[in-house]
Amino acid sequence: MAMFRIGEAAELLGVSTDTVRRWVDAGRLAAARDAQGHRVLDGVDLAAFVRAAAAAPEEHAELSSARNRLRGIVTAVVKDTVMAQVDIQAGPFRIVSLMSREAVDDLGLEVGAIAVAVIKSTTVVVERPSPPKGRTGT
Repeated sequence: MAMFRIGEAAELLGVSTDTVRRWVDAGRLAAARDAQGHRVLDGVDLAAFVRAAAAAPEEHAELSSARNRLRGIVTAVVKDTVMAQVDIQAGPFRIVSLMSREAVDDLGLEVGAIAVAVIKSTTVVVERPSPPKGRTGT
């Protein structure tokens, strides 16, 4: 069973450790104590919390079969005569999209604009990082 310390959970959720502690203290997220007395979160409970807290589709979003929608801010737009590259920062994630210059102009994409990257792929590679030295069972 995977167990996560407060700091690890915060990193996974993209929030501060204080936020995770407040959620635990408020009873929104269950925690236990490990052998050293540190608060730890069960991986299954953490996954359930994330799923329950997942944002509903945006009110004006189009109906779509794509479920991977990352809202962020446009950080760069590079255009040539035909194509463009748009960089979006969605939390800790950088998404780079190549599209026509016409699409960029029609959407009004410019640095500082809010945009939603909708990702649909038939291939998704899933990796597991190696546990840090000295840790086992996660």
